[in-house]
Amino acid sequence: MLRAFVCKALPRHFTPKPMRKETLTLYELNQMVRESLAITMPDEYWVEAEISEMREVRGHCYMELVQKDAIGNTPVAKASAKCWKNKWALLRPHFERNAGQTLRAGLKVRLLVYADFHEAYGFSWIVADIDPTYTLGDMARKRLEIVRMLKQQGVFDLQKELSLPLFTQRVAVISSEQAAGYGDFYRHLHENDWHLHFSVQLFTATMQGEGVERSVIAALDAINERLTDFDVVVIIRGGGATSDLSGFDSLPLAENVANFPLPIITGIGHDRDESVLDMVSFRRVKTPTAAAALLVEHLAETYQRVTDAQEEMVHLLQRRMELERIRLARLAEKVPMLFSLVRTRQEKRFENMALRMRNAMATTLQRQDLRLQRLTLALPTQAERLLTKATHRLELLGQTIKSHDPALLLSKGYSITTLGGKVVRNANDLQKGDVIVTQLQKGKVKSVVE
Repeated sequence: MLRAFVCKALPRHFTPKPMRKETLTLYELNQMVRESLAITMPDEYWVEAEISEMREVRGHCYMELVQKDAIGNTPVAKASAKCWKNKWALLRPHFERNAGQTLRAGLKVRLLVYADFHEAYGFSWIVADIDPTYTLGDMARKRLEIVRMLKQQGVFDLQKELSLPLFTQRVAVISSEQAAGYGDFYRHLHENDWHLHFSVQLFTATMQGEGVERSVIAALDAINERLTDFDVVVIIRGGGATSDLSGFDSLPLAENVANFPLPIITGIGHDRDESVLDMVSFRRVKTPTAAAALLVEHLAETYQRVTDAQEEMVHLLQRRMELERIRLARLAEKVPMLFSLVRTRQEKRFENMALRMRNAMATTLQRQDLRLQRLTLALPTQAERLLTKATHRLELLGQTIKSHDPALLLSKGYSITTLGGKVVRNANDLQKGDVIVTQLQKGKVKSVVE
């Protein structure tokens, strides 16, 4: 809240001076304002405000302060402030060292200021001191509010419910390509004592300043489009100033991390404060190297489990083979006795089969002999019957042939007409000029069709 306190009040008997009739120059008027401010506001004042703009020019810091409506977030007061080079050189590192972040637009601050009016440059507040504990407390309140909202949405612990795959080897890294922490992470991951193999792909992002939220979310979106290509996501910072971590205390960024389907490990590289991003991630480690050590240790444990299982399988197989060897030895001792028993049984079985076969053959021969005798007795009678039947059938065929003899038909006055040796049955089949032959009982007649 931007607050200023006027220390002196006008006496009751104060009577305004009559308006001067002469015309003042702008410089004279501004000089009067300067003198009035020097008299009425000679003290320094602590003021609470938000930095809306900030820039450094030749070592001096220029700020635009604003107070916003708590409900509508609408500015209700604005003012300019300056911090001169000699004072800024002391206040800036002091603030960053104690608040754990840099002064930037968007921060709420508590400033010790005094009024200054210059005839040429107008009015501004001159910054004499900055309270880092106020900003630190404000950021803590923001973190608590973000955590409260995440818990209210039910997403705060979603990452904790995930688990690292046994073979976590495909790693998506979100970091700055030039960050020393990324180099440490990469070397530690690939130069491990177990000689384990990892596949690492870097998704570059801004890891300090105002672009952290937008940049890291964009990297997460890019990873999400290739979700099946990775087992885990690692967000590392390392190598930068530990004073600029406010970008990781962001509600949109925390929501993206909390709802991400892959486990996310954070190694932002600070010990004193835990960011909201650390709170919602699957696992938080102190440094990028510690993140690499976590992945190496996890895969080494999996490798050890596989090795132990392999040794156990070999042991079980050897034990089973020994048991089977003993069993075979015992069976080998029983083979001669069992073979003798089996041979006796099989010999008896063959004898029984041979006896049954001889009996069956004798019975079959007797039956066939009786059948041949019956056929021999029945053969003359059957042959005589077949001859009689065949003779009768031949007589019938002879009569049928005689009834179809053409000579018989011709003797009754019928005739047969042919064309080219074929019998003519339909007059429509004849054409003009065709020569037809008519067969009579006695003789043939040739005719030409007209």
